[in-house]
Amino acid sequence: MIRHVVTWKLASEDTAERGRQAEEVARRLNALDGVVPQLRAISAGANSLYPDANWDVTLVADFDSVESLEQYQVHPAHEEVAAYIRSVVASRVAVDFTV
Repeated sequence: MIRHVVTWKLASEDTAERGRQAEEVARRLNALDGVVPQLRAISAGANSLYPDANWDVTLVADFDSVESLEQYQVHPAHEEVAAYIRSVVASRVAVDFTV
């Protein structure tokens, strides 16, 4: 199984706005559960502590294989969420590892 972990720093300099956007990113990502068949598990959440030091939102998603992860990446529902994320993000980091 492949675990896909992504963390975003959002672009807004306003802490409250970043928090609202992070909640929306997490909501949209979590809504992919049951929509994208390649997803085995998904959990996304907005940062709740230390907004000036921590990144804003994180995704943890599990896939059966690299091929499943790649299919998820191009699924239309994921692409729609990714477009929203790109509209509010400043930076992105990701790690994919075998579990």
